[in-house]
Amino acid sequence: MIFDGGLRFSEEPHPDAGPVDLWRYDDLVWPLPRGMAQVGYLDEPSAASVTYDDIVPGCWQQDARLEAMDHNHTEASLSFPSFSRFCGQTFLEREDKELALLCVQAYNDWMIDDWSGGAAYGRLIPCTLIPLWDPELAAAEIFRCAGNGSHAVAFSESPVPLGLPSIYGSHWEPFFRACDATDTVINMHIGSSSQMALTAPDAPLEAGMALTAENSVHAFVDWLCSGVLVRHPNIKIALSEGQVGWMPFMIERLDSVWERSHYYGNKLRDALPEPPSSYIAGRVYGCIFDDMHGLASRDVVGMGQIMFETDYPHSDSTFPHSRETAEKIVTAARLTEHETWALLRGNAIECFGLARIGITR
Repeated sequence: MIFDGGLRFSEEPHPDAGPVDLWRYDDLVWPLPRGMAQVGYLDEPSAASVTYDDIVPGCWQQDARLEAMDHNHTEASLSFPSFSRFCGQTFLEREDKELALLCVQAYNDWMIDDWSGGAAYGRLIPCTLIPLWDPELAAAEIFRCAGNGSHAVAFSESPVPLGLPSIYGSHWEPFFRACDATDTVINMHIGSSSQMALTAPDAPLEAGMALTAENSVHAFVDWLCSGVLVRHPNIKIALSEGQVGWMPFMIERLDSVWERSHYYGNKLRDALPEPPSSYIAGRVYGCIFDDMHGLASRDVVGMGQIMFETDYPHSDSTFPHSRETAEKIVTAARLTEHETWALLRGNAIECFGLARIGITR
């Protein structure tokens, strides 16, 4: 992508690793990390900087992505951004908000018309961004994108670390009302708060990777305690890359706290007339890529709330063995034929309203 006015792609020499591709935007220079395009290079460190010539074309070229999806038995997929980060934090952080808004809109137009259009229509599902710094502008962008065919948006799992108000107050109401009115699913990828779980400064990276689901746990609790799902009955949320094996305990704990709310000031009961668990069905979705334990607890989580993801092209991706992975966990969890269909197809069709683009079964 090349945007005149401050956002452009260039290649410059790197003192240690030779040529490195860079994104330049306003005062930001961002090298392309291997971790954003790990597929095909699983033996290389994620932190290394690379060029577009070094990564698998399916990471950024539509035809190659569709070919990779065919190879991986994947009919449809939803993509998150990389340079702008998982919910557009890059644009939030820049001072020139006029330019930032133009970039958000340009990204969304590219996502809808180019990445998800043409040969990819009905296969690459558009997931757009909002100007995080202004909820009224965010609402307008939701309506604009819905009018152009996008009904999924990326949002932060926790806006507070980004310097923004939480979802507990009224700040985000224009955005929430727009999502409610347009049936736009709010998607929260782990790391979209620009922070990850850390146990100790000298803990190995693997310790943090094992705890990535903690981000989704916090989002899950916030959304079920905030009352947003009560006030906006059409809103659906999807927690990406967070797995679901932790959900049974959190559901039990949230309901227990709700029952004992009189000990804590009854604020939770003021927001939720019914136990938190009653707002999950058809509203709160978790995404898994290899979570057999979550599937084994499907009666508690709700079989209708679990979707399968491939995490292409990151290091957690099951590509090109996603079908084998699905077969393994489905067999281990003893899913029925209908439950298997729900996990691999039906729940995503329901969550994202894929009947709009011709996917009904």
